[in-house]
Amino acid sequence: MKHTIGWMIPTLVAAAAAWAVIDWIQHFHTFSVEPRVEGMDGRPEAAAVTEQPLDLTGTLETFDGVPSAIMASWPGFRGPNRDGVWDDASFTPAESWPSDGPPELWRVEVGEGYAGAAIHNGRVYLIDYDMDNQRDAIRCLSLDDGREIWRYSYPVMVRRNHGMSRTVPAVNDDYVVSMGPKCHVVCLDAKTGEFKWMIDLIREYGTVEPLWYAGQCPLIIDDTAIIAPVGNETLMMAVELETGAVRWQAPTFDRWQMTHTSILPMRFGDTEAYVYSANEGIAAVSAHDGSIVWKTDAWRLRIGIASPIDVEQNRVFICGGYNKGSMMLHIEQQVDNFEPQVLYELRPEVFGSDQQTPIYYQGVIYGVRPDKQLVCMNTDGSIRWTSGPENRYGLGPYIIVNGLIYILNDDGVLSLIRANPDRFERLAQANVLDGHESWGPPAFAAGRLIVRDLTTMVCLDISVQ
Repeated sequence: MKHTIGWMIPTLVAAAAAWAVIDWIQHFHTFSVEPRVEGMDGRPEAAAVTEQPLDLTGTLETFDGVPSAIMASWPGFRGPNRDGVWDDASFTPAESWPSDGPPELWRVEVGEGYAGAAIHNGRVYLIDYDMDNQRDAIRCLSLDDGREIWRYSYPVMVRRNHGMSRTVPAVNDDYVVSMGPKCHVVCLDAKTGEFKWMIDLIREYGTVEPLWYAGQCPLIIDDTAIIAPVGNETLMMAVELETGAVRWQAPTFDRWQMTHTSILPMRFGDTEAYVYSANEGIAAVSAHDGSIVWKTDAWRLRIGIASPIDVEQNRVFICGGYNKGSMMLHIEQQVDNFEPQVLYELRPEVFGSDQQTPIYYQGVIYGVRPDKQLVCMNTDGSIRWTSGPENRYGLGPYIIVNGLIYILNDDGVLSLIRANPDRFERLAQANVLDGHESWGPPAFAAGRLIVRDLTTMVCLDISVQ
């Protein structure tokens, strides 16, 4: 009997291990791991760092930069409407460029990362990382010339992990809110940089740091910041901008964790809500009190990067990389609740996204799928056109301004493409950045386009000269 039991123990252990692997795959799906790039995985002196300092007292520095008189605004991730679109009849964009591209207004060096800019009241806001001093740095620059106006920084130990900072601040007339790579949410006075409050989501809410650091971009609605800790008890919360007090909290769900995605404001019937895509599902939270409007586990992706998009008629479109593809949900309004239904799913070779969030514009969806081609798709999942294998854009970002798509490839080549649902129509192309990994979300205001690669940010004049 003893011999029989001894023989069974390793068999049972092996079976349990196999079951655990199968369960992990079912929950998180398969994904490929990028090869490590020499010099991008961490400095030797930072390798032993395992704990963040408890004292995160920040320092405010002021410089000689002066805010621009231009009052146009791109106040956060994907612009004023969180959709990656700007339509303004008063602005006329150039539809052709010189060989060296649109005129460059200014260029600044930035810490390694993919953090995009926000623009408001003549200022450019950026969450950056100071590698020499190991500090998160919230920077305010002049829209006119890129000169620094002020900088608020605090000590955080961050190792290279395909860059450090990768979020876009949210800003209004009075406040700017950022989320650093280690999930520190900071609110400052938008004009002066004066400290208002900080929330450490990992320590205070039990947030699990995403694989490639925080990618969630804060959202400002009226007098609150909307944040998704996806922690031990809290899925999402509304925080008062002036005081840092929590106005409401939405409860989380078992095994749900933060992804790299950002919150999408949407309306379902008469209900204002915030939609978030976590690793184990998607949920909509009431903007009024934080109650759960609906949730579904039909979409689960451990490494979610592309955020959900609103495609009207109570439909939510979500896509991912790592062999995931995409899905269209319809949120059906019942008598006293909402029920999410899957309209269709698409294989990744039809439509998916490794990194960037697609754009819904004038009835169709534009995006870069995993084969790196730009694609135009109907909302029923049928493809209208692709850019072809000779026109690939890597993991590059894109926005639409007055019906024109501005898209970067990995190497910093900017292409101008008409948002034409009938055919791929490229108008201009130029190398505007000399680096690599040009993945940061662009920002636009008053004819100025701000783009970046791993270490450089430039401001271009894309108006008619």
